[in-house]
Amino acid sequence: MRPRPAAWNAAAIALWTLIVASLLIPCCTQAQSTTPSETAWEKAAGSKMEFEVASIHLEKPGNFKPPLFALSPDDSYVSTGGRFFGDFPLLVYIEFAYKIWLTDEQRSALTEHLPKWASSQGFVIEGRAPGNPTKDQMRLMVQSLLEDRFKLKMHFETQTSSVLAMVLDKPGVTGPKLTPHDQGPACDPNPQLTDPAWVASHKDIFPIICDAFMLNGGADGKLKLGSRNTTMALLARSLPSVASLGRPVLDQTGLTGRYDFAMEWTPEPHTAPIPVADSHENEGSTSFLEALHEQLGLKLKPAKAPIEVPIIDHVESPSEN
Repeated sequence: MRPRPAAWNAAAIALWTLIVASLLIPCCTQAQSTTPSETAWEKAAGSKMEFEVASIHLEKPGNFKPPLFALSPDDSYVSTGGRFFGDFPLLVYIEFAYKIWLTDEQRSALTEHLPKWASSQGFVIEGRAPGNPTKDQMRLMVQSLLEDRFKLKMHFETQTSSVLAMVLDKPGVTGPKLTPHDQGPACDPNPQLTDPAWVASHKDIFPIICDAFMLNGGADGKLKLGSRNTTMALLARSLPSVASLGRPVLDQTGLTGRYDFAMEWTPEPHTAPIPVADSHENEGSTSFLEALHEQLGLKLKPAKAPIEVPIIDHVESPSEN
């Protein structure tokens, strides 16, 4: 598989395309097979929808173009007047369409028995819909396109296995960098991201727009992750993608409503999942787990939980048009 642009990696972790509940790798537990059922977000969006017109072409190497909006599980969205554009492998479209967020391990397990093209070949998909559909309505249209053009058939299996439970270190107390959204800057309903003056006037706000997860790297080598107007469930689902946790994370904080957060840490090179314990190596720097604890007031605890796992039963390479 040839290297993808940095922007494609962002898709995976909702930086702008960087997905239901956290998913996990099928393992040794007995599984209960279920057919895909309509979720709350699908019902709210309007159930089955289709693009008015759509086209699919094989990606040309070295000619990557970013999407018109983030193909991510969060609600970040800039209206496109019904236009959809993507330049990604099939799995990215599946994650977007079904609003699921896979860890690297889950992604590998999902594609293990699929043809190689399903994870390596990029597809340029363009679609147009009447009116001004929402991001979730765009998801429903991509679902229909995948079923029609890729002949995608999938189901979910409920399995009980190892996860990480995200909990408050002290009941009812959050860290200094995790605050209720209504206590922070209000969301701008019409962000002007292409206007330098607007961007400059919001330079002290991170992230600059609401509903999106942003991951920035500084000159000092530190990483900064943040989101505004988000939920604890979505924060939990994002964590395995920004740190090698090796397991899905489930929200068990008991916190409801919308929150703003920002955490900063010094990444450490490693080849195995980081341990779920405090680390005091590299004095003077802050590890990911330390930042989670000290800045957000959260910690991760090993646990067992039932998780819905997506299983692809059938898929075909589409003809171009």
